[in-house]
Amino acid sequence: MIRRIALAAAFFAALLPFAAIAQEKPVTPPPPPPPVTDDSGPTTGQIDVPKKKSPTEPPPPAPAEEKVKNPDGETFSLRVDVPIVNLNVNVVLDKTHQFVPGLKSENFLVVEDGVEQRVQTLRITQTPITAVMLLEFAANSYAFIRDMQDASATFFRSLKPDDYIAVVTYDLRTHILTDFTNNKELVRDSLQSLTIPGFSDTNEFDALYETLDRLTRIEGRKYVVLISSGRDTFSKLTLDKMLAKIKATPNVTIFTISTGGFAREIADSRGGLGAISRMDYLQADNEMRTFAAMTGGLSFQPKFQGELPDIFGQINDSIRNQYVLTYRPSNAKNDGTYRKIKVYLVDNEGKPLKMSDEKGRPLKYSIIARDGYRAKLPVE
Repeated sequence: MIRRIALAAAFFAALLPFAAIAQEKPVTPPPPPPPVTDDSGPTTGQIDVPKKKSPTEPPPPAPAEEKVKNPDGETFSLRVDVPIVNLNVNVVLDKTHQFVPGLKSENFLVVEDGVEQRVQTLRITQTPITAVMLLEFAANSYAFIRDMQDASATFFRSLKPDDYIAVVTYDLRTHILTDFTNNKELVRDSLQSLTIPGFSDTNEFDALYETLDRLTRIEGRKYVVLISSGRDTFSKLTLDKMLAKIKATPNVTIFTISTGGFAREIADSRGGLGAISRMDYLQADNEMRTFAAMTGGLSFQPKFQGELPDIFGQINDSIRNQYVLTYRPSNAKNDGTYRKIKVYLVDNEGKPLKMSDEKGRPLKYSIIARDGYRAKLPVE
């Protein structure tokens, strides 16, 4: 026991000099390492990616854009509007009314307001038709109604699946029985519904004007098949306004078929038609021919039902087979004036073109085209 106490005392005596040194000089922690710096100053301990230095030599500047001096500081724009006229022309033989194929652009001579025009392109079109059957259906003679029904039924049978047809009748007012459709059953049902007429008035000018007005909203070439006696009894419009409307309506061809031809012949032979009635019908026939001629169509005055298939065969040939001429008019002004057009057929020497059959006999032909067009206005 005494020995253990003596050893412990000796151990503590040996530690006394080190304890005194620790009290005289306290131990200080080592200083922190200096912060990492770059050109922008000290960092805060996060890793910063140095920015990519720009190359020492900048790229060469782009060439300066050429400037045009404008002393007034105004900007001008140039718009060139060159008009183009598309003219539908039909050439048919007078005897058979057959379409004459095989003509070339140099065979057509177009004269506009007395100035010869150069035909640039020529093509033949065979396309489906978009037509309106405009029918006079008034409480007049049954013979006129029967002729209208026979003519409309014959035209209906000549339709093809892709043709679009509208059926419109008129007496005192205009009645749309069927809007444009290629459903032949719908067209047939509308024609069969014409059984009992309403009024006896035949306002042809008003009905034709309204029909042309609706057709202006439809693009492309349109046709009107007007089956009527041609008489107008109570229209608000005059003939002059009607003719002006036809001139102002583009891309519309009118075909007219007069009704009551046989009944008129019988009544006239028996003295039933007086001088006034005879003049009324002659004036009506002349107006129907004028409507057709102004638009490049055909006009017919059949007396027998057997003539109708041949008539509508000619109409179909005229509609589905046409020459389309394109030319730039020498008068390029957009002044809204009406330009008169004449179309002639010439040979290689510029002389009138002569046609002959297989036996060398001369053939007479007719050129069917619009008699003019109205130029655009500047605002158009």
